[in-house]
Amino acid sequence: MIRTGRMLGLAGLGLLGGIGIVAARLQFGAAPERVLLIFDGSCDFCTRTARLLRALDRRQRVTTLPFQRPGLPAEHHLTVARCEQSVWAVMPDGWPFPAAAGTNLALAVALGTSLPLWFYAIPGVRQAQERAYRWVAANRHRFPGDTSYCEQFPEECGQAGT
Repeated sequence: MIRTGRMLGLAGLGLLGGIGIVAARLQFGAAPERVLLIFDGSCDFCTRTARLLRALDRRQRVTTLPFQRPGLPAEHHLTVARCEQSVWAVMPDGWPFPAAAGTNLALAVALGTSLPLWFYAIPGVRQAQERAYRWVAANRHRFPGDTSYCEQFPEECGQAGT
């Protein structure tokens, strides 16, 4: 369910750029009540980031699951290859948002405010955030992290018995 508020889409602001229809689905003044964040459970940095997001989410509105969970990508019309490239925030209606857009959406839901979505819409910020996301994703093995989710919970990653 989407909270009521000023509904101002990115399309109206002319900020679609490289994200196209995905960015058009982000609406300001409204954030969904819940979101599913699909992350790389074999990545130590990604596991730490998911844990920090859950710590910010005092009302437990963000569900975090590794894409390695059997059937999870297909259930949300994603491929393993796409999940290896990016985090995905999936809205209650099933619409997925990748990379920085997904990160901002998950943060907005966790904090209970649309401010991350508003910030993302500032001209130039979206492009800078997406560029920064791509750099971090390419170098995530260099950042500190927690023991990977799939190492902690192998049965949830389809690795039972390892």
